[in-house]
Amino acid sequence: MVLGFGALGIGALGVVLPLLPTTPLVLLAAFAFGKSAPGLHLWLTTNRRFGPIIADWQDNGCIAPRYKALALTMMGAALVLSAALEVGKAVLAIQLLCMGLAAWFILSRPSYSSRPPEV
Repeated sequence: MVLGFGALGIGALGVVLPLLPTTPLVLLAAFAFGKSAPGLHLWLTTNRRFGPIIADWQDNGCIAPRYKALALTMMGAALVLSAALEVGKAVLAIQLLCMGLAAWFILSRPSYSSRPPEV
């Protein structure tokens, strides 16, 4: 439950702080609550905003195109900000490697589940 609440709390901050990844943290919270608190898992999976995202991920490993675009944009913005702040080349290289791998993973996931996309 601690992991679930921690992930959900940090994910909630990601709604207003663009460099925190809300969706992966909510998925982590759903996983943690699924193992520890069935009531909280049900609440999160039936949530109007997060329920469909969690269902797509759990059913088919899908990430909707708008969330892919948002994640890639935020990663790009973080890299640009790091470069603008003149962080060390080693730090920038590590960020580029990690974000490149994350971008590859995001882009390798299907965009839609078997149900038609929402308009």
